Amino acid sequence: MATSTPLAGLAPEDILTLDRSGHVRRRVAFDRAVGWLLPLLFAVAIVPIGWLLYYIGSQALPGFTVAVITTNPSGATGGLYAPLVGSLTILAVATGVAILFGFLGGLVTSEYLSDQWAGWVRISANVMVGTPAIIVGLFGYLAFVIYFHWGLSLAASGLTLGVFMTPYVFRATDIAYGSVPPHIREAALGSGARPRQYLIRVASAIAFPQVLGGIFLAMAIGVGETAPLYLTTTAVELPPTGLFQPVSALSLYIWSGFQAGYILPSAIRLAFQAAFLLLVIVIGLNILVRLIVARSRRRLQGLFQ
Repeated sequence: MATSTPLAGLAPEDILTLDRSGHVRRRVAFDRAVGWLLPLLFAVAIVPIGWLLYYIGSQALPGFTVAVITTNPSGATGGLYAPLVGSLTILAVATGVAILFGFLGGLVTSEYLSDQWAGWVRISANVMVGTPAIIVGLFGYLAFVIYFHWGLSLAASGLTLGVFMTPYVFRATDIAYGSVPPHIREAALGSGARPRQYLIRVASAIAFPQVLGGIFLAMAIGVGETAPLYLTTTAVELPPTGLFQPVSALSLYIWSGFQAGYILPSAIRLAFQAAFLLLVIVIGLNILVRLIVARSRRRLQGLFQ
């Protein structure tokens, strides 16, 4: 027969009144302290971010018009059409590279490699995640710009940024497929499904929201990177016309704008507007992935329980 302690089911305040031991008092005091500390830590983290968003918006919005996103830059004046299109183009190329190698690598690691080999691959991916962006940019410069003779171009910057984004997609894919409950695999294979059918129709449906979240996270991280682009392309005033042509990016204009701001105040304004556009892109990506993931989870709710 099940037994219960005299203090079971009581609130911390009731326990404190019935049991005056130091252990219980410390536990109750710790619970109360954590209840106050967590909102305080959240405020400490969110207030600087909110202030930064407000400051960037206050500097960028007064002179922000439709012309900013429809006209090309001209020195320290003009609009940001070329770097905006360039950022989106570079991001598209990099995302394709990251999905190709990150998704396939995570899928193979989770489903086909032995535990020993999978462990080594995961260690390598973790090392790549911790590699500074400037090192990845140096790799892209030596490999694509110098060795393959692509020059400062869209291909060099897109592939370099794709290398930087690949481990994020890899980790999300590996974790997503590895978190599929084993009993679902056993039920699918026991019902006569082939391994490929299980992988495509069952495991991929369950892992899709998490994989998609990893892809959009990599996009949000990659779109604001400067070091990989600074070494593999250069700021130009026209949109890209080919894979092996120079291409500009918003992050490059932020960097160059603040460098030239001491001489040309208009460059500071353009840099703030570029930063504002980057924030809009990143926030938009986060909202989009949350909507897609929420919709996918609603479709799967209760299906595999």
